[in-house]
Amino acid sequence: MHDFVVIKDLVIILLVSVPIILLFNKIRMPSIVGFLIAGMIIGPFGFKLITGIEEIEIMAEVGIILLLFTIGLEVSLKELIKVKKLLFIGGGLQVVFTILISGLIFYFLEMPIHQAIFFGMLVSLSSTAIVLKLLSDKDELESPHGKISLAILIFQDLAIVPMLLLIDTFGSGESISFLSIITKMGIAITVVALIVVAAKYLTPKILYYLARSRTRELFTIGVLLILLGTAYLTFSFGLSFALGAFIAGLILSDSEYSPQIFSDILPFKDAFNSIFFVSVGLLLNMGFVVNNPITVIISTFGIILLKLIIIFAIVLFLRYPARVAVVAGLGLAQIGEFSFILAQQGLESGLMGDYSNLFLSSTIFTMILTPFLIRISPYVADKSQIMNKEKNNRLLKDKLTGHVIIGGFGLNGKNLAKVLKETGINYLIVEMNPDTVKEEQKKGEIIVYGDLSRKEVLEKAMINTAKVLVIAISDRTISKRIITLAKSLNEEIFTIVRTRFFSETEELIKLGANDVIPEEFETSIQIFRKVLEQYHIPLNVILQQIALLRGESYRWMRSEKPSTDIFTHLEQLLAAGITDTFYVNDDNNHEGKTIGELNFRAQTDATIIAIVREAKTISNPNANQKILANDTVVITGTHKAVDKAFRLLSE
Repeated sequence: MHDFVVIKDLVIILLVSVPIILLFNKIRMPSIVGFLIAGMIIGPFGFKLITGIEEIEIMAEVGIILLLFTIGLEVSLKELIKVKKLLFIGGGLQVVFTILISGLIFYFLEMPIHQAIFFGMLVSLSSTAIVLKLLSDKDELESPHGKISLAILIFQDLAIVPMLLLIDTFGSGESISFLSIITKMGIAITVVALIVVAAKYLTPKILYYLARSRTRELFTIGVLLILLGTAYLTFSFGLSFALGAFIAGLILSDSEYSPQIFSDILPFKDAFNSIFFVSVGLLLNMGFVVNNPITVIISTFGIILLKLIIIFAIVLFLRYPARVAVVAGLGLAQIGEFSFILAQQGLESGLMGDYSNLFLSSTIFTMILTPFLIRISPYVADKSQIMNKEKNNRLLKDKLTGHVIIGGFGLNGKNLAKVLKETGINYLIVEMNPDTVKEEQKKGEIIVYGDLSRKEVLEKAMINTAKVLVIAISDRTISKRIITLAKSLNEEIFTIVRTRFFSETEELIKLGANDVIPEEFETSIQIFRKVLEQYHIPLNVILQQIALLRGESYRWMRSEKPSTDIFTHLEQLLAAGITDTFYVNDDNNHEGKTIGELNFRAQTDATIIAIVREAKTISNPNANQKILANDTVVITGTHKAVDKAFRLLSE
């Protein structure tokens, strides 16, 4: 019976996981934090519901493999190129400086140099899973601090590969020469390169034959074979399973089968990841925390402060406002899940020493604190007395008046600028991405660098003489500050705000926004329009309905009991007769047939009242009139009859 203790442990973990996921989703916090806390509670240092964790650690290893595999699948070279500056400069500086500075701190604490570097690597990584989940929930992935966080996290994920190689070369902490490290790194990179090249040529053929079988089970098993086979191959050459899994994901990411692969693997990843994070919580020695509270607190907040300062300085170096730097720094101030991967390998190599309990305690607490740090980050940034000297790369020589201020130069901002330019309306763009500012200035755009939530920047944009302010960014907190500040400087300015969720509309209007465009509702408008078009509702009626829906900033949608008066005559429209046109293509099956041969009236209850042919109209065509290619057939009848007519002519 002892052999099946692992089943009991799994039952306990799953039993705890279900309410945790429900609870943490309800309070809008990552379930990962809940899994960590659950592990602490049910583990050998808590209520001892689980005491033997060797089998759980094996399943957690599978979770690590699947996690790295999916990260490899999600790495897109095209997406990386879009944020290459943030990725390589921002991410590179963050990883390098964090390793160097924290490594020096550990070295002065009398750690051997290779062990100090190892712990520096652990500290340098942040939690991709937690940060991206929180940013996504707040709809801030496209905000400036969201893009910075994403780029740095991607670089950290990529940096796992050389870090794993370095840990292998460090071994058990013996003195290693620089030449020895370079040699071992070279050998490891050569092995990895050979595996990548071999797999790149073999994998597409294997996937093709798996897909050709049209058997989902075979395809899924084949993908798992590629994943675990590559992982085991790298392990056979003295590298790690995790590294092989990442390589396998990277190889498959460019495959046309990658979406299907991701959907097949995702359920496994989620299940095993929950086991992984619970297993991390199981390892936390609560006795150590209770006996060394000051050490754990200093270590936890020391890590948060160190990473905050480093990321803050790097974001300022990239010429972003201080507010963005503070928010990004607090968001990335924790130690991430990949550090556990490095720690596990370091433990096997003897690099962890006597610091495993302190590392686990500090890491878990930085993770638990992350949701709270991200929540308070806008307020910390707003209250911060650290001022970033704004440097506008271009000074406006002409005094603008009656102009439009465009806040944010993404897709919406660019489209608006094009229209304003065509209509001759003056506008000024304010953007926080220095690269975008530099690039657009070369094209002749009137664009300045700055944060619109700052009074100085709004004044620079001549808010007092502007007529319209368009906030085209997707950061609700920033938008609220901009509206309040803009109205205090110019009560008459007409403000239009972009937001993602409809639920945010009321709050923004109360703050002074004249019009709010919720993307969520605009999508429903497009669906509404497309559906009515399929029922051949006249265009002017569709436009009238859309105007009613958008009236007074969707007032009827914000009401708990919205009026249905605006829809009451739709049923009458659907029942009434309409006129519509059908264009006959060259390849139409009925080309050359007469109306009588089609038995048109009897089959559809609709009537062809005219045929437009070569710019001439044939009115009231009889049954002998042929329907030719390139004709436009004018049909009248009820909606149901016209639908039948369209189906008949399309057969």
